[in-house]
Amino acid sequence: MALTIPLVLLFGVVLLLLIRFKALGAGAALIAVLFGFYLASTSARHTINQLISSLAHAIGH
Repeated sequence: MALTIPLVLLFGVVLLLLIRFKALGAGAALIAVLFGFYLASTSARHTINQLISSLAHAIGH
């Protein structure tokens, strides 16, 4: 049985941990979230999605 975790959830947990352990300030976290939000609305989203899917496939095999 395979356990799948959406990357959004994984990145959200990592971001929360970085804030919790003060490795990242709240302002920088907000900038990171906004950057991801605006990056998702560009044409680069298809390339990034393909790259992440390829990496996940390579790790899975």
